Amino acid sequence: MDTLLLSRIQFAANISFHILFPTITIALGWVLLFFKVKFSRTREKRWMDLYMFWVKVFALSFALGVVSGITMSFQFGTNWPGFMETVGNVAGPLLAYEVLTAFFLEAVFLGIMLFGASRVPGWLHTLATFLVAFGTTMSAFWILVLNSWMHTPAGHELRDGVIYATDWWAIIFNPSMPYRLAHMLLASGLTVAFLIAGISAYRLLRGDRGGDAATGLRFGIILGALLIPLQILAGDMHGLNTLEHQPQKVAAMEGNWETQGNVPLLLFALPDEEARTNHFEIGIPSLASIILKHDPAGVVPGLNDFVAADGTVTHPPVAPVFWSFRIMVGVGMLMLLASWAGAFLLWRRGADNLPRPYLWGLSGMSFAGWVATLAGWYTTEIGRQPWLVNGVLTTEAAVADVPAPMVLSTLIVYLAIYAILMVAYIGVITYMARKAAKGEPLPRDERTIGAQAMAVPAE
Repeated sequence: MDTLLLSRIQFAANISFHILFPTITIALGWVLLFFKVKFSRTREKRWMDLYMFWVKVFALSFALGVVSGITMSFQFGTNWPGFMETVGNVAGPLLAYEVLTAFFLEAVFLGIMLFGASRVPGWLHTLATFLVAFGTTMSAFWILVLNSWMHTPAGHELRDGVIYATDWWAIIFNPSMPYRLAHMLLASGLTVAFLIAGISAYRLLRGDRGGDAATGLRFGIILGALLIPLQILAGDMHGLNTLEHQPQKVAAMEGNWETQGNVPLLLFALPDEEARTNHFEIGIPSLASIILKHDPAGVVPGLNDFVAADGTVTHPPVAPVFWSFRIMVGVGMLMLLASWAGAFLLWRRGADNLPRPYLWGLSGMSFAGWVATLAGWYTTEIGRQPWLVNGVLTTEAAVADVPAPMVLSTLIVYLAIYAILMVAYIGVITYMARKAAKGEPLPRDERTIGAQAMAVPAE
């Protein structure tokens, strides 16, 4: 493996680990605000218990997200100097806007949010929660602006091999940004919905009858059932936008080699790039054309259109994009089934009487949102290859000229550390759930703090 491939794997490993935690904190901040407002209005302790349990998960996720984000940003200099040399005039300000409008809010008010429930007026604690939630969303906004611009660049000009901004409005609201932002925010909401529902189900299975576990289960199921149809709609709109601006990516997602109509939706296939064909195809006739063109005879671009006469390939690797897209869609369909079945069971039996097999299944889906998010991220990012900035800068042109063994050694260290941190993260959440189920105190016991917060005057 050469420096280019190893550097791509290393950045993929870093961003794969990093994205897991903002995917939780973006939506969890707003969920915590909902819990706090419900407590302020009803004075029911179960809402404060939920808040104090999940604010610890938020803090843990926030910490890992910050640390891994800093590590990832270093790689712009160590592994990809050509990126900032070429597009730094656009990327630099966008990253700075994230720090100025988002990170400061999170850093300043997170302490009040974590430790101020029984120490500051209720309205101030609620305001701190709102500002942290707003900060996480603004952080996602600016990062997705940059990422979207890399896919659908606009509002710039190229002078002497360097990008200069000419229209910041066009840069920020580039053609794919609204779709990509909506898709990611909904993905975060679904990730949190299934995390709360899954951990709450685990607590109920271990005998937790404190009230907040059943409330959390109900909340997670209903939130998931509401968001998944919206995500399917947003995904469809995002796909149509991608078809317009990056047809080669859609061709890889569909495993479609020839530009043609009546393209089937492939449920299974083994793409073969050397033979330029698929093996063992199983598909639904004309469904891809219906989805992408709203017409059974609609013509869908083929991968062979992106091979030059000299054999140069300008489409992405087919198999990774093809399979990651199907994993994302498959997990989404599983989420639809689980959440809607859960909503039906809640209506018929209530949160305290759900079947144990369903609770175990829901518990097993606690981190299903991570799987779908990573699969979707791989689809969109690998689908951009061979471009780093679509039509402007190739990945090969941006990579650093460093020895491959050096990249390999740091990659191994990164993977080892991330594996340890991931085991620790999931282990801590499991430990918290077990302690809560037993009613045993945690450090700074959330139930005790919740009781103390009951004495704080309402907003």
